Amino acid sequence: MLQSSENANGIRSTSPASNPNSYNPVKTTTAPIEQATIGRSLVIKGEISGSEALYIDGRIEGKITLTDNRVTIGRNGTVQADITAREVVVMGKVTGNIECSDRVDIRSEGVVHGNVSTTRISVEDGAVLKGGIQVKSGEQKQQNQPQAQAKAPEASKPAAVEPPKALAATAGA
Repeated sequence: MLQSSENANGIRSTSPASNPNSYNPVKTTTAPIEQATIGRSLVIKGEISGSEALYIDGRIEGKITLTDNRVTIGRNGTVQADITAREVVVMGKVTGNIECSDRVDIRSEGVVHGNVSTTRISVEDGAVLKGGIQVKSGEQKQQNQPQAQAKAPEASKPAAVEPPKALAATAGA
């Protein structure tokens, strides 16, 4: 049933009759993940930086810096660059070092020639990884951030510095 109503400006509108007993759920829409895409036919030489996720299906030469975001190298993607990101997924070819604050995922068709530094790493069967791997602990990352922010309290409490050294000594053994 439609009900005609007039608003304050004298404009008539036709809308469904409101029923105080009816339940109309509020529709919530989530914002799509913003992701830039470098297509298959694109070639970029230089430095890439930004604040959104990046999907590479083309060719990149240079440096990629997306510290708080994900970089995905698609099956057709070829990257000759150092990559700094929160998360890196490799399905194509990467020649260069990968510095990751969260996770590196090398899929079965992925090829990486370079050093990888991350807190978590996943290498599927069939993937190629030629280079060094440094896996940092999540605790180490969290301990370094508060220490960098509060240098003065550290000087007054030398005992607070000792446990990480002991931890590092046992980790190296």
